Amino acid sequence: MNVTDFWTVAVIVGLALVTVVARSFFFISSKPWQLPHWAQRGLQYAPIAALSAVVVPEIITVQGELISTWQDARLYAALAGMAAYFWRRDVLITIVAGMAVYLPLRLAWGW
Repeated sequence: MNVTDFWTVAVIVGLALVTVVARSFFFISSKPWQLPHWAQRGLQYAPIAALSAVVVPEIITVQGELISTWQDARLYAALAGMAAYFWRRDVLITIVAGMAVYLPLRLAWGW
């Protein structure tokens, strides 16, 4: 075994140990642990922030460039999905409404 292999194995083992300790930190502690109120409140917004960070760029850009036309099926599908969500507050109806607008515009008119 040469020196490079030893350091590679040592780094992998070290990273594994750090990962195990970091992930089991909450189980090792004997005292109950609770996040501060401000952190709990901030984590309530994490899912919507992550979803927005993924979905919004997919709607308003094409290959990294902002869309240049209103004839884009994604815009109208997103608007229909938002309207359906605010009308019924149901995720399944949101998806169905968005796809019901997107598919005809995309397949029939090529938007």
